Amino acid sequence: MGRYPGTVFSRPGAANSPFPWLRCCASLSAAKWTGPEGTPRMQLVRAIESWLLAFAMLVLRATCRVSFHNDPRPRLRASAKPYAYSILHAHQVAAAIERERGTAAMVSRSADGQLLLPGFWVLGIKAVRGSSCGWHADKGGRAALKQLMAHVLKGSPAYLAVDGPRGPRNRVRKGIAVLSRETGAAVLNVVAVPSRRWIFRKAWDRLQIPRPFCRIDGYFAEPLWPRSTETVEQYRRRIEASLNELERNHDRDEASPAVRA
Repeated sequence: MGRYPGTVFSRPGAANSPFPWLRCCASLSAAKWTGPEGTPRMQLVRAIESWLLAFAMLVLRATCRVSFHNDPRPRLRASAKPYAYSILHAHQVAAAIERERGTAAMVSRSADGQLLLPGFWVLGIKAVRGSSCGWHADKGGRAALKQLMAHVLKGSPAYLAVDGPRGPRNRVRKGIAVLSRETGAAVLNVVAVPSRRWIFRKAWDRLQIPRPFCRIDGYFAEPLWPRSTETVEQYRRRIEASLNELERNHDRDEASPAVRA
């Protein structure tokens, strides 16, 4: 079972999904002919699901209006300074709607991650396979982080959903701090807030899906750079505090209780 009850990533609840194409995915996965995971039939179903999800992303990109606030990217580009996006899992779909082309993003090696690949491809996002869990277990996290570092050093941005992949919500992992220290890239904390949205309240991250034809406001915090006097853990905490403050200021109703306090 996937991580998101009520979405394409979790078959039992997908029939109640707000998107008709996700309900279609649920019907496909529930069909008797799908067979066990890994069989040719199930692989076909997975492929259909992933491309339906990609189509959903294109629909949202075509119909949603995106506005950015306190955007530091023009001045960073003018001074040729690299940067990496730091985003909560809850906001990753909304943030992807107007993602900068050429961005590289870490995608889990799980079946859930596989579903995202066509969607990232149609949005012009380079997928790097790995999981932040891999920092202590071999799930490709270290190798993926090195690929992201190389991508940033070539002058292109990276994107990390920093509080995952399994939570706790709003707890930033240290990968973004390591990437910034090793490359000199600025960390751009971003909160993407749709004016109308579906919220998967049973998911650990309360994943948000923008509704078609909504407005999405993207709020940036001031860029962060590593300090020579601080450890990776201290830098991680500074990134976390900035991101949580940003969410509290611009999406207070959806901020976690610890952040609202």
